Amino acid sequence: MVTPRRILFIGLNYAPEPIGIGPYSAGLAEALVERGHTVEAVVGQPYYPEWKLYSRFKRRWQTAHENGVKITRCPHYIPANPTGSKRMAHHASFASSAYPAARRARRELQPDLVFTVAPSMIAAPVAVRMARRAGVPLWMHVQDFEVGAALATGLIDSESRTAAAAARFEDRMLHSADLVSTISHPMCQLLEEKGVANDRILEMRNWANHAGAFAEADGSAFRREWGLEGKTVALYSGNIANKQGLDIIIEAARLMEAREDIVFVICGEGPNRLKLEHRANDLGNVIFRDLQPENRIGDLLTMADIHLLPQLHDAADLVLPSKLGNMLASGRPVVATVRPGTGIARELVDCGIVVPPEVPEAIVSALEALAAHPDYRETMGRAAAERARIAWSKKSVVDRFEEGLERLLG
Repeated sequence: MVTPRRILFIGLNYAPEPIGIGPYSAGLAEALVERGHTVEAVVGQPYYPEWKLYSRFKRRWQTAHENGVKITRCPHYIPANPTGSKRMAHHASFASSAYPAARRARRELQPDLVFTVAPSMIAAPVAVRMARRAGVPLWMHVQDFEVGAALATGLIDSESRTAAAAARFEDRMLHSADLVSTISHPMCQLLEEKGVANDRILEMRNWANHAGAFAEADGSAFRREWGLEGKTVALYSGNIANKQGLDIIIEAARLMEAREDIVFVICGEGPNRLKLEHRANDLGNVIFRDLQPENRIGDLLTMADIHLLPQLHDAADLVLPSKLGNMLASGRPVVATVRPGTGIARELVDCGIVVPPEVPEAIVSALEALAAHPDYRETMGRAAAERARIAWSKKSVVDRFEEGLERLLG
């Protein structure tokens, strides 16, 4: 039996954001409350993936209780076009507005633990301050190595003073935490390379947050609505931004334009969507659709015959995309553009095909092979669903969190 604890959570992204970090932060906080812990969350206002404030929220501090969690949402700058400098201003504005809310929460809650999520690393000093003032451990959970991802996607010039300063700041924050967790084994190894002691590192992945939707899912409705009956559907669903490297899908579609039996569906929102649509506006085998509501995600993902997971060459080990768990749970094979030996490649053993990053011809070869062999797709799909059941369950993640609690506080 784990001792009930009082946990102060500080993180930018939170539900009702439907994808990215938000659903996992909210899901973890609510699951901990169900297990008897007390959680107070200081979070940003919802804006992702559209990079626009959700209509029912105001640009001011708002506090409410949601599913047992006391939540204070803090106002912050939301850039319509999140370039490197604008992203930094975005994160800095959250850090600034989160400080008074976190200070009030610390005084009222008297937490046993401060838990913070990166992104936003720029807000980590707020968590460090709260933990030191309360005299309790600080746990930092790294969903995404922001500095490395910004360098890999060109948001920051690797030779600039900004890059050097960002790396030094990241190093200080990582070494300020009593425990640092992250979502894959290669990312844990990267923490060690950055000088974090092994006994302060914990692997704690995300879970397949739509796993329960697939038993009753039926993708045929989407196929009828979107005119895809009789087609082999290659689907990308999620955020449309720099680090996804989605241009490669358009290049592959162009190479396969003559294949009338194969269609690419890109379903999502994000700052790069208009540019991507412009690149594909002369292609008849690419269609774009908006993110679908929560109650139709199962149908959407089972509509696909093949899932697409493009990653840029230098970014694949800086993040383990949370969408991968749902792709696997849908029982469909995945084609990912990553190097062998990366965390994503390890997850896809027997569950998909790994091809070299940024080589559209390799995607074409993988899709043609899978389209020609439905039995091969079915075998891979069964292996994918089993992989999700074993390695991507919510219970195992919450258990892992409580193991970390006992390590710090037991």
